[in-house]
Amino acid sequence: MERKAGNRAPFGTASLVLAIETSCDETACAVLDGAGAIRAELVSSQIADHAPFGGVVPEIAARAHLAVLPGMAKAALEAAGARPGDLAAIAATVGPGLIGGLIVGANFAKGMAIATGATFYAINHLEAHALTARLPGLGTVPAFPYMLLLASGGHTALIAVEGVGRYRRLGTTLDDAAGEAFDKVAKLLGLDYPGGPALERLATEGEAARFTLPRPLLGRPGCDFSFSGLKTAVAQIAARQPPGALPRGLAADLAASFQRAVVEAMADRLAHALVMMPDCTCVVVAGGVAANGAIRAALAMVASATGRQLMAPPLRLCTDNAVMVAWAAIERARAGASGDDLGVRCRPRWPLDAAPQTFIADKSNFVSV
Repeated sequence: MERKAGNRAPFGTASLVLAIETSCDETACAVLDGAGAIRAELVSSQIADHAPFGGVVPEIAARAHLAVLPGMAKAALEAAGARPGDLAAIAATVGPGLIGGLIVGANFAKGMAIATGATFYAINHLEAHALTARLPGLGTVPAFPYMLLLASGGHTALIAVEGVGRYRRLGTTLDDAAGEAFDKVAKLLGLDYPGGPALERLATEGEAARFTLPRPLLGRPGCDFSFSGLKTAVAQIAARQPPGALPRGLAADLAASFQRAVVEAMADRLAHALVMMPDCTCVVVAGGVAANGAIRAALAMVASATGRQLMAPPLRLCTDNAVMVAWAAIERARAGASGDDLGVRCRPRWPLDAAPQTFIADKSNFVSV
């Protein structure tokens, strides 16, 4: 039996959306209007909670979300000058991600939707990343179809974005995600958590040609990624060193060599994907790894070589955030989404192309006011 909160249709440009993101180790809330203007944007990082363990602990993450989310949602509404009853929609990430955190955010959003009568939108975290570059005010809005390279701690994939709710996965990682590989190698080098940014900084001191490391799947057909063997090669070099902390010079050279291998592998995979999608208008990069300057530069060169532009949201919108969740709900409303069933379950795994989106096309659901 379908169970929905009140649907305040039609959803217009003046309507307000509260969004919640709790898929991993950052609690985020945002309020946007139906035109995509950001009215409030808050993020609470859990780095200090997880740093002693060298990585994200799911139970700690879920408890931290639960502790801060109610106050953060209230603060977001206050910053936007809005009350709960002003909301036309409430959106929350329901997957993929750490199941405990997803449940905290989704259930909080469902409860607010019931209490306020606002429409509930269950958002795929990957879809939110896929559509972020289309948010008004960020520059040129990419036209469909475009290529998305999503690279984060949990996901690495090349996706043909053909429209809202229409995604075709061209390639994905066969083992570790790019961000996961950065964090694991950083730990091998004795760097603090989060490892990715620390490794990038250390790599600027090193000589990338010192160590010969594998370029996984380089030149092979398709667009899949693999980083596990590269990580293992770094571990073997580190294991051959004398006991104790690695000398900084050696660690810097190893960091630079590893980063160059990742850069070359990702550039090669993107080049293959562009051959598979000749009609794409541009290349969009998103996810935390998109903050890496060397990776951005290499991807921009690949895109430029085929006459395309590399587009990326601001760094704060590349990592996990609630603005992208709200915008995904707005894009879906514009495409005809009337909201989602309150019984929708959270999904720790949810490939973007796994199933059609749940909404029914009804263009009357979004109107300009």
